[in-house]
Amino acid sequence: MTTVKNKSNTIDMVNGPILKKMILFSVPLMLSSVLQLLFNAADTVVVGQFAGSNSLAAVGSTSSLINLMTNLFIGLSVGTNVLIAKAMGARDSEHTRKIVSTSMVLALLGGIFLMIFGILFAGKILALMDSPAEVLPLASKYLKIYFIGLPAMMIYNFGSAILRAVGDTKRPLYFLTAAGVINVIFNLIFVIVLKMDVQGVATATVISQVISASLIVICLIREKSDIRLNLKKLGIDKDTLIRILKVGIPAGLQGTLFSLSNVVIQSSVNTFGATVVAGNSASQNLEGFVYVSMNAIHQATISFTSQNMGAGRYDRIGKILKTGVLFVFVTGLVLGNLEVLFGHQLLRIYSPKAEVIDKGFDRLLIICTIYFLCGIMDVLVGSIRGMGFSVLPMIVSLIGACGLRILWLKTFFKMSIFHNTAMIYITYPVSWTITILGLLVVYRYVRKKIRIMQEAE
Repeated sequence: MTTVKNKSNTIDMVNGPILKKMILFSVPLMLSSVLQLLFNAADTVVVGQFAGSNSLAAVGSTSSLINLMTNLFIGLSVGTNVLIAKAMGARDSEHTRKIVSTSMVLALLGGIFLMIFGILFAGKILALMDSPAEVLPLASKYLKIYFIGLPAMMIYNFGSAILRAVGDTKRPLYFLTAAGVINVIFNLIFVIVLKMDVQGVATATVISQVISASLIVICLIREKSDIRLNLKKLGIDKDTLIRILKVGIPAGLQGTLFSLSNVVIQSSVNTFGATVVAGNSASQNLEGFVYVSMNAIHQATISFTSQNMGAGRYDRIGKILKTGVLFVFVTGLVLGNLEVLFGHQLLRIYSPKAEVIDKGFDRLLIICTIYFLCGIMDVLVGSIRGMGFSVLPMIVSLIGACGLRILWLKTFFKMSIFHNTAMIYITYPVSWTITILGLLVVYRYVRKKIRIMQEAE
């Protein structure tokens, strides 16, 4: 039997009202993600205001490449989340402890691999992305320092996934707050006082990542329940690793290939020059606040669905999805359109230049008005993945979103009549809509398989 202590930090996901508990789960996670973005945005704001447009473009133009390189291993943490949630729902203590140990070793090794690969090849990849000549040297310097912090980033993400699986989204909020405040302080010191430009914000980010990772490791070591991290028993259990990879690799590949499509989009944006790149980067930063708020609901859907599957509460799966879709629709609609309403004022935070603000608003207007479609897509993926089916949503998402975007940019976008930034940005809502329709078909198929499994028990 699983021993669950620290109940103030956990949520009973298999009994009681769903919406109230999803809100309790999601709000701290939303705040954590928003705080993380605020602290990351400090990088962009500080360089934009105190180092110039080229430095702003350099930092902003790296985000799609960073996501491309990290999403595979971050996706593996989804496997950790799903497996621990199921094990906790089934009250399987031994399996829970093996997942924790295996996951943290996997995080460390994955982070070290990414650090080495990034330092060696990031500059070459940026060149292949057609980064503007005036931006490339600064972007390369930023990335080489940034990638030093990737082992810490991976440890934090896997540790957070472990805590989310039991409904604990409060303590990661506290850890991010502490690390983020330090990040902002060092940003100001390194860039304004020491004039370190992009190297300064990268160094501050690495320091904050090490702090957040350290805090979450200490938390897991001191934990009293089955998710406690026992350093003496740290190691990889082969069967557990295979199960994590079975769920996590499709999730990671999906995230990686989504990022690949964004790299292709970023490459297309880069061809319009540094001003458009800077405006696009500022808009992406603002969109991120809406996205991470919706993504918190996606994470809630995964954890709630997984725990109820582990507990055999199949009757609650459909209710969890409906609640998640309603929750994410309202969140995306309200937050997205608030950003459009105050778009010019918000973009001015990133750059004082009118032309950069105008180019940023061009993207914001197209993306954020119907950004809730992206949230609905992710909640559907979360529900299907929480039921243990990870490959099918990956395939649908890659064909409906990534494939369509890349096809458009490699064909029609090259025609003079379509060769403008609006035709780049419109690929997002179109691809979300098509992917949602495909995922609905997959969801019905998976629920049918679950009912057959239920009848067979």
